[in-house]
Order: sequence, then structure tokens, then C-alpha cells
Amino acid sequence: MPILKNNTGLYVDFYELTMAQGHFLNGKSDLPAVFDYFFRFIPFGGGYVVFAGLMDLLEMLERFRFDNDDCAYLESIGFHKEFTGYLRNFRHRLTIHAPREGEIVFPNEPVIRVEGNIIEAQIVETLLLNIINFESLIATKAARIRSVAGDKLISDFGLRRAQGLAGIHGSRAAIIGGINSTSNVFSAKLFGLKPTGTQAHSWIQAYGDELEAFRQFARVFPDRCILLVDTYNTLESGIPNAITVAKEMEVRGERLQAIRLDSGDLAYLSKRTRAMLDEAGLNYVKIIASNQLDEYIIRSLHTQGAPIDGYGIGTRLITGKGEAALDGVYKIAMVGDKPLMKISDNIEKMTLPGRKKVFRYINGEGIFNGDAVVLESEEGVDYMYHPHKPDMFKRMDTMEKEELTQKVMDDGEVIINKESPYQIAQFVQERMAMLSDEHKRFEFPHIYKVGISKQLMDLRSKMIREIKPGR
Repeated sequence: MPILKNNTGLYVDFYELTMAQGHFLNGKSDLPAVFDYFFRFIPFGGGYVVFAGLMDLLEMLERFRFDNDDCAYLESIGFHKEFTGYLRNFRHRLTIHAPREGEIVFPNEPVIRVEGNIIEAQIVETLLLNIINFESLIATKAARIRSVAGDKLISDFGLRRAQGLAGIHGSRAAIIGGINSTSNVFSAKLFGLKPTGTQAHSWIQAYGDELEAFRQFARVFPDRCILLVDTYNTLESGIPNAITVAKEMEVRGERLQAIRLDSGDLAYLSKRTRAMLDEAGLNYVKIIASNQLDEYIIRSLHTQGAPIDGYGIGTRLITGKGEAALDGVYKIAMVGDKPLMKISDNIEKMTLPGRKKVFRYINGEGIFNGDAVVLESEEGVDYMYHPHKPDMFKRMDTMEKEELTQKVMDDGEVIINKESPYQIAQFVQERMAMLSDEHKRFEFPHIYKVGISKQLMDLRSKMIREIKPGR
């Protein structure tokens, strides 16, 4: 069920359509082109990125069209009628290669390859960057949180703090990264996520008396009763009143599911709460914590031995707190049968020319050992070379390899099976287990090796000499 029920052709930056009109009026509409999506830096100071947003992107691309109203609007802002006539009949026939959603990916390797004519391949740039950059950012943040939370339950509480409708795709991405459930009912229905929620302080305040508020909630929700205990005083009233209600529920053959701590010193309060619940014979009652949590705070709570069973995480998850965005870019790599590359005085800003693919090499212990970017015609490498330091290379022919990308769209149609966010999340965990701990640590993670083949390096060097003789 798509968020945008109409055509998605106007989900585009103005200059994409400006260039498209230029190509059309210059008779270049059928010129073949290849574009690459990649990113240069890993967010959060981390060592990896979780690739997310692929199926959302593909489904939106299937509806990338322009209706009469769209074209009338474009004419009103200055686009030629000849061009809008072309757009009225526009049906892209893109071919797209990408990793499986949930794959672990790294800087400076082509993650997505888009092929089509110059117009259709160009004008999908904005949509692709918008979806992939955002969902990959949130999925990566969620994976970092999951890595320190272990098997504890985590819920996404972030919709109210998200940047508008980004919260919808953000909840999906959070599940892909390892979050168990969401408070976001819209996304739960849209993507088949598990909805969850407790109660707000307003419930307690609305009844005037905390104990009565707890009793009324337990009466209405006996099978999923979680009580928020910090409205007035956590240890002096909240927990004692929750214990009273839990004992009353036991008499009725019911059980209090959990209490939630939403303020204060969570390590101290959770320890005191656990002791009070256990002393009352309520060892089965779980402790849920919320309030500005992230991977660092959760790691600290675990280090302090806080007996917390689950977390509700909002702002710092759904906004990717710590990074404004993933810096993914979309660059042309080929036009017609001619490889292209962006030249820069900074070699790290130069792009890789031609139609490419990526092989991942795996050592004898089943651990990722490096990714090699090669030309499409190559079937592996004996050695891969540092992208910017040709005298540095690594032997690869002693390891197993797998091609990282697959064709996911052909002739404008999705050709892969749709997976649920939970299926993708399982794949994330499988791939994370194949990434060494050195790449997963938060402080100064080891840089994962991404190299290029000798053939690709030679092609790039040749093109640099042709573009800038004497270099």
C-alpha cells in the first residue's frame, strides 16, 4: 500500500526536469546512460551502513509518471508543451542493479546501478536519493542500537518527533535495523509492522488519583497492561501503586505485563524497582525504559547493570540523531558506449568510470574481508588495489567471493520478491554476524577495505590522462 497514491513523477528536483527538457529538445532522448549511487562517509562515526529503502524506491518508480494535471502545472511554470507532451506518455524502462535490502555496505562502492536512456535515468535521481539516503541512515542507527541492546525488546516511539512524513518510512527502516515494534499505527498497517504502546502521563492525571488511574487501565487492558510509574513519584507512589494493582490482577487470574520508567536516573530507578517488584513476588513484571535513549545511553545502562527488559526509543532513533543525513550521491558513469568520470583536484572526489559491479570476498572463517569494485566484464580479481594509492594492494584469490548486487528492476518492472521488514531485519542480523567486531565498534572502528580492480584502475588512469594531459 503506497503512501503516495498518485503518480510520483513530480517527486523530483526542478533541475532534473530542466536537464530532461534540454536532452529532449536536443534530440538526445534515446541516448543510453548509466548512473551509480554511492556514499563517501559512514554516519555516526561508525564502520558500516545498512542498505535500506530499496523496495519503497522500486514501488514508487513503478508509478513514476506524469498525468495531465502534472503536465499542466509544468507548463504553467515554463516548460515547453513539446516536452510536457513527451512526459504525458512517459513510461521509463529502467534496469536497476542493487544489493539485497538489508545488505551491509561501505563507502565508495557503487551500491545501486541505474541504466536507461539519459532522461529516465536522470530524472529519478531525487527520488532515489531521498528514499535510500534516509532509510539507510535510520536502519543503520537502529542496527547500532540493536548491537548494544542484545535480545531486549525495543520499540520505535519516534513518530511525534520525526521530520513530518519521514516518520512513516523511518519506522519501516527502524524495524529493518533491528527494532521490534512501533508506536506508529500508520506504518504498522502500511508495512505489516507490530504496533505497540502503553499510556501517557495524561491518562494518570485525567483520573486525579494515580492508583485509580492504574486500576481503570488494568480493567480495560488486562492482557497488555503496562503502567507508567513516574507521573508523581516513581519509588514512593508509582511502584507501590503498580504493585497494588498487580496483586489485584493476580486475584482475577491476570498479570501485569510491565512498568515503564520515563524520567530520572534510569540505572538507579530500575535497580530499586526490580528489588521492590521481586520482594512483592512480581518477578515476572518487566521493566521498560524510555526518555531520550540511544545506543550510547543503553550501553551505559548495561555497563551499570540496570535490570531493564526493554526500551522505547523516539527522537534519537527516528531523526538519526548525530547525523543530519547520509551523504549518498548519484553520478553518471557512462553515456552511449563511452565511460565517464568526474575529475577533481582531490582524487577522493573523482568517480569511477564505466559499468561496474562489486564482489565481496569472505575469508575461511566466514567473515567479510573486503569488497572489490570491478568492470562488468570481470569475474573476480586476484588482487584489489587501494582506490587512491595504487602502490597498496591486497591479494583476494585465496578467498570465496559473492557478487553483491542483483538485477532488481528490468524494463521498468520490479523483478524481485517483496520481503517484509522483519524478513529483511533477519538478513541484516545474518550479515552483521559476518562483519568483524573491529568494524562494529563505536570508537574508531577499523576501516573496511574497498578496492578496485587493475582493469578499472587502468581505465581511470587512461581517462585522466585524456582529460588532463600531462597528469
